[in-house]
Amino acid sequence: MFKGLGGLGDMGKMMKAAQDMQGKMAELQETLETITVTGESGAGLVRATATAKGVLTGLDIDPSIFNPDEKEVVEDLILAAIKDAQSKAADKSQQEMSKLTEGLGLPPGMKLPF
Repeated sequence: MFKGLGGLGDMGKMMKAAQDMQGKMAELQETLETITVTGESGAGLVRATATAKGVLTGLDIDPSIFNPDEKEVVEDLILAAIKDAQSKAADKSQQEMSKLTEGLGLPPGMKLPF
């Protein structure tokens, strides 16, 4: 059908592959909303839970740290747990994206979406 067009016959395949990739990316974005990670600080005294997209969904604080004299320590522990959860969320997101893109022949470490 596209015999006289040289390499343009592959354009249809490329467009189909791009559409498939777009569908898989949409699926992955939905999946990332359901995957959760937990960051912690203070040897587990403060735990923050987030989706793999980095949305904070929960915070668990051990009551033993509630000492009014140590308010700043508690605040630091909370921030550290949240940052840990967000870092783990970013790592998990990148792992899931790598699974999706490994068959595309992209250079290792290339981050999507652009």
